[in-house]
Amino acid sequence: MVESDVVGGGSLGRGFGWLWAAYAVSTFGTRLAFDAFPLIAVVVLGAGPGRVAALAAAGLAVGAVVAVPLGPWVEFRHKRPVMVAMDLARCGVLLSVPLAYAFGRLGFVQLLVVSVVVAAADITFRAAAGSCLKALVRPSGLLTANGRFEATTWTATMLGPPVGGVVIGLFGPVATVAVDAVSYLLSALGIRAIGGEEPRPPRAGANRLRAGDLVDGWRCLLASPALRPLFLNTVLVNGLIMATAPLLAVLMLGELGFTPWQYGLAFAVPCVGGLVGSRLARPLVARFGEHRVLVVSGVLRVCWPLGLAFVGPGTAGLVLVMVVELGLITSVGVYNPVSATRRLELTPADRVARTLSAWSISAKLTTAALTAVWGLLAGLTGTRTAVALAGVLMLATPLLLPRRVHAPVPALPEPAGDG
Repeated sequence: MVESDVVGGGSLGRGFGWLWAAYAVSTFGTRLAFDAFPLIAVVVLGAGPGRVAALAAAGLAVGAVVAVPLGPWVEFRHKRPVMVAMDLARCGVLLSVPLAYAFGRLGFVQLLVVSVVVAAADITFRAAAGSCLKALVRPSGLLTANGRFEATTWTATMLGPPVGGVVIGLFGPVATVAVDAVSYLLSALGIRAIGGEEPRPPRAGANRLRAGDLVDGWRCLLASPALRPLFLNTVLVNGLIMATAPLLAVLMLGELGFTPWQYGLAFAVPCVGGLVGSRLARPLVARFGEHRVLVVSGVLRVCWPLGLAFVGPGTAGLVLVMVVELGLITSVGVYNPVSATRRLELTPADRVARTLSAWSISAKLTTAALTAVWGLLAGLTGTRTAVALAGVLMLATPLLLPRRVHAPVPALPEPAGDG
């Protein structure tokens, strides 16, 4: 059942309000605990760079693999109970960290297991949330809804890490993990409060998965002439951006001698651009059309990262990072809600969970692989050269952007023989 919404950015309905509130509280909790696990691994467990890198990469990769069968499983279930279950799962495993720490039993293996569970639950939650959003909001309100999610993300990214640093300073290294766990509990309560009747899922009586269900998401992405370029471009660009993040930390905190607070400031202040971009997305689409805004913002967002290879020491270097990040994040702030809206428009209603799950799994695996490759590349060529190479490669990615407008597609028929 689709709740009423007001075109032009007004109310999107009570159900969306609760979904947005749930997203906001969990996102702030996650950003508050930004980099908490690497910090705990170093400060509490005395882990070196190799183990910290392994923790980050393995959590993403193994969590993504675990989530492969969960996408099609979600498709044939009511979405809100799945979302609540994933929130409670994340709450439970994250609470195990401060509890183990309090009793002196916290170990590296536990952090690794928690990372895997959180990554798998995150992918599953997002897959269900996309279907939930498409059911709650009419097509005319999707861009407004995605713009609000994007603005919330950048607000949390700007405020969360500095506040998290204060919380850790006052209450210890695992405090932000406990807050993150509570945020997922509050998110579950918000989703439960949505109310109303949830649409009946396709093949609701199915009690087993077909082998084909596991790859249906990728089939939908790669077979669609509209979704395929959007998918390949977004996954590759985001993977290259994330792959250079650890290298920038090494470059700025090590070679260039910036202090941690300067490093944090350089990436926190430009998040204002995300708020500006997300607010501009809807009026830009109304004036120039969705396809043109998608392509232009997609091109603009890859014009900035190469500048990070030229950062130097001192105030000038700090200003350069802020300017580059501001341009990048503003462009991303426009691109992301338009891209997310287009993705939902182009995905058949009975394939949303599988398609979004395949998208998230691919993104996490790509990010893990590129992060590992760029770490090796930095060791061979130098940090600055590796950052520059990522920037150069990103300049070629606009070739993957959609070149023409495609109409939304109807739901596909399920193959015969499903029980």
